[in-house]
Amino acid sequence: MSKNCIMDTYGRFNVNFERGIGCKLYDALGTEYVDFVSGVAVNCLGHCHPTIINALAKQSSQLIHVSNYYWNLPQALLSEKLIDNCDHSKVFFCNSGTESVETALKMARKYGKLKGGPDKNVFIYMNNSFHGRTMGALSVTGQERYQEDFRPLIGGTRNVIFNDIEDLKRNFDGTVCGIIIEPIQGEGGINIANAEFLQEAKNLCDKYDALLIFDEVQCGMGRLGSLFAYKKFSVIPDIICIAKALGGGFPIGATVASEKASSAFVPGDHGCTFGGNPLGCAVGVAVLTELIDGGIISQIEEKSIYLKDELLKLKEKYGIIDEVKGMGLLIGISLKTDAKEFSKLCFDKKLLLVTAGENVVRLLPPLNVSKKDIDESLAILEVVLSEIAG
Repeated sequence: MSKNCIMDTYGRFNVNFERGIGCKLYDALGTEYVDFVSGVAVNCLGHCHPTIINALAKQSSQLIHVSNYYWNLPQALLSEKLIDNCDHSKVFFCNSGTESVETALKMARKYGKLKGGPDKNVFIYMNNSFHGRTMGALSVTGQERYQEDFRPLIGGTRNVIFNDIEDLKRNFDGTVCGIIIEPIQGEGGINIANAEFLQEAKNLCDKYDALLIFDEVQCGMGRLGSLFAYKKFSVIPDIICIAKALGGGFPIGATVASEKASSAFVPGDHGCTFGGNPLGCAVGVAVLTELIDGGIISQIEEKSIYLKDELLKLKEKYGIIDEVKGMGLLIGISLKTDAKEFSKLCFDKKLLLVTAGENVVRLLPPLNVSKKDIDESLAILEVVLSEIAG
């Protein structure tokens, strides 16, 4: 297989996957791997789920793409499914998480100018956050290693300390048009927002007429045990960014907004050529139906408790794990050893994990993961931990 034509933008493992089913991936030699990366929280139903295959087959035989100058039924059905399960009223469809974030930033900046004039244009974002790699999303990503080679970034931003209410208050004033927060920082190391911090952000947005944006691209769409992550924190944002699991492996993203926030947009303000195409939306409807009506989300808390309890046993037994953190099936293991090397050792034992932040590995199984697959992953983790300890 030639690799010379692909840009060098990822540090890839030396494997070529050719087939997947459920929680398992198979390379070109037929070797089986347990996949607890799930495309980085994308494959919420595992690989090649019949629901997704059937939706793709049926819709692709009818209509794949049509311009947003016209209506299409799958887009309407997916928007209704989303709105019926949240406290918001409008949806904009796109293709990815970073596009969803760009939409939210544009919406908030226009809202600010409409409400407070041209000087109400500042975004507040969190240290250690990650919101995407386009220039707008990168400008509100609180990790210098992602930003340094691409400066100058978009201006009008302020970085505050995650979960520090006093720092948030110091930086909030009438020039702020929006604040963007991950309820759980995924790329940053599985760091959970305090409910009090989120509530204060909401209070300040109400006080200064700014918009609260939740980036739920990784932690949303069922991963925490509710379709939308904000429901676990009892704070309703003005705008929600979603993608990844929304398509279960098919590229689709969306920005969900309140009537107040979405009213800033008028025809011509924003667009997305492929956003809301019939094929992607048909898959999105199928995925949400399986997650909600199929009862998968309702089982996540039980699976989470079991997995975390077993990880805590490994923590006590081997002394290599510093902390087990996260919610639902977004779980991080903070290690006393190098996370990248640990991930490589797991890969060698045929368990796929992905790193996050400082010495953290993420466990992101499909949301319909079986107890058998969880036990298999735990057995491999124990082998690796015992080898390191020994």
